[in-house]
Amino acid sequence: MLKRVFTAPDPGRVRLRFAARAVLGIGLAVVLCGLAGHSLVGAVTGGLAALLALFTVTDATVRGQAVTTALLPAVGLPVLAAAALLHDQHLARDLTFLAVTGAGVYARRWGPRGHSLGVFAFMMFFVAQFLHATGERLPELAAAVVLSVLCAAAVRFGLWCYERRLPPAAVPAPPGGRGLARITTRQAVQATAGAGFALLVGQSVSGERWYWAVGAAWWIFVNTTSRGETLVRGFRRVLGTVLGIGLGLLVAVPVHGAGAPTAALVAVCVFGIFYTAAVSYTWMMLWVTLLAELLYGLLGVLTPGLLAVRVAETGVGALGAGLAVLFVLPVTTHAVTDAWIQRALRCVHACTAEAAARLAGDPAADPGARVAELEQLLGRVRLSVAPLTHPLNPMLGRKARARRVLGLLDDCAREIRGLVAVAADPEASHDARLAAACWRVQAAVEALTDGDAEHLAPAEHPSAAGPALAHLHGLERALAELAHPLRTPSGSPLVGA
Repeated sequence: MLKRVFTAPDPGRVRLRFAARAVLGIGLAVVLCGLAGHSLVGAVTGGLAALLALFTVTDATVRGQAVTTALLPAVGLPVLAAAALLHDQHLARDLTFLAVTGAGVYARRWGPRGHSLGVFAFMMFFVAQFLHATGERLPELAAAVVLSVLCAAAVRFGLWCYERRLPPAAVPAPPGGRGLARITTRQAVQATAGAGFALLVGQSVSGERWYWAVGAAWWIFVNTTSRGETLVRGFRRVLGTVLGIGLGLLVAVPVHGAGAPTAALVAVCVFGIFYTAAVSYTWMMLWVTLLAELLYGLLGVLTPGLLAVRVAETGVGALGAGLAVLFVLPVTTHAVTDAWIQRALRCVHACTAEAAARLAGDPAADPGARVAELEQLLGRVRLSVAPLTHPLNPMLGRKARARRVLGLLDDCAREIRGLVAVAADPEASHDARLAAACWRVQAAVEALTDGDAEHLAPAEHPSAAGPALAHLHGLERALAELAHPLRTPSGSPLVGA
C-alpha cells in the first residue's frame, strides 16, 4: 500500500495539480464563507460543497465539467432542504434518505454527469445529518453551498484550468443490458437494501451517529460494478477508517479544535484525499477519516468514544453493503471482468488499425486517442480483477491466472504504445508486411473475444525489419499467450467470486 502511493506514476503531474488546486479552491471557499458572515457550521458546509464540486465532477471535456458543476446546486439544494426540514421527523427522514440513496446510484446510467449529481445529492443529505442541520439553518447553509460551488468553479475553470491543455479523457461506460440486467439498476436496488440495513443497525449502535453507517454503505458502491469489487472496497474502507482513527488519536485529539493547527491539518487532509484517490482507496479513506475527526474537533465534540462509534458504524455499513451484493440481484465478478477484457481486446485491435493507417499515410488516423481509451479500459480490468488478486484471496490458482492475464494485457498496452510512438514519427514508412501483421492481430482478437482461441498459438517470425513490425510481433505473441489463461474450464472461471 505504501509502495503504491509513493511510487505510482503521475504523468504530467496531474494528480499533484489536482490535489493542489483542491486545497486552493476549498480554502478560498471557506474564507469567503467566513467573510460573508457565515457561522462555523455554514463554513464547514461550504467547504464540503467545494470539495465535492472539485472531486466528483469527471466529465470528459471542460465544457461538460462546467455544465455539471452548474447543475450541482439545482440537485443538491432541494435534497439539503428536505434533510433539514425532516430533521425531527425520523421515519420520513429515513425513508427520504433511502430514496436519495437509490436515486443517486440509479443516476449513474447517465454517465459521469449522472454519477456526479447523484453523489452530490446524497452528500447534501449526509452533510445535513453530520451537522444536525434544521430548518432554521437552511437559508445560511444554502447560501454557503451556492457561494462555495461558485468559488470552486472559478478556481477550476478560471484560475487553474489545467485540463484545457490535456486531451479529453475517455470514460468507458459500464457493461450491461436493460432493466434488472443493467448493472446500474441492480446496484441501485443493492445500495438501497444495504443502506436500509446500515440505517437500522446503525441506529441501534448510535442514535446520533447512525448516518456514518449509511455513508459507509453508499461509498462502498461508488466506482464498483460487481460483488467482488464491492467486497474488496468494503474491506479497504474499514482498513482505511481504522488507520485514520489511529492517526486521529495521535493528531486530531491532541489538537482539540485549535484554529491554526486544525486549518493546516485540514489542508493536508484535503491534499491527501485528492492525491491518493486514484491509486489507493485505503489511503484516501485514511485522509477522509482524519478530516472528519478534525471537523468534529472544530465543532467541539471529538472524543475517543466518538472515534470508537465511527469504527463500529463503518463496520455496519460495510456489512450491509456486503450482504446486499451477495444476496440482492448479485452481479458476478466473472461476468463483469469478461466484459471489460473483451472491450480492452477490441480496443487493442482498434489501436493497431489506427496506427497502421497512420503509417500508411492517412493523416486522419489518430491512434493516440485510442491509446488513452485503452488505458481507461485496462484500469477497469484491474479494478474488476482486484478481488481475485487480493492478498487475502485463498484461491491461488485463479489468482495466478488473473495475474497472468493482467501481465499479458500490460504487455499488449506496452507494444501498442511503442507502435503508436513509431507511427507518430514523420520519418516512419509503411511496410507491406504491416498489413499482414495487423490482420493476424485482428484474427487473434476475434478468436479471443469469440471464445474460439483453442488453436491460437504464437507465430514464429524472423527478426523484424523495423520497430513497427517488432511491436506488432510482440503484440501477436502476447495475444496468443492470453489464450491459455482466458480459457475457462467448466466450474473454474477466471474470476469466480
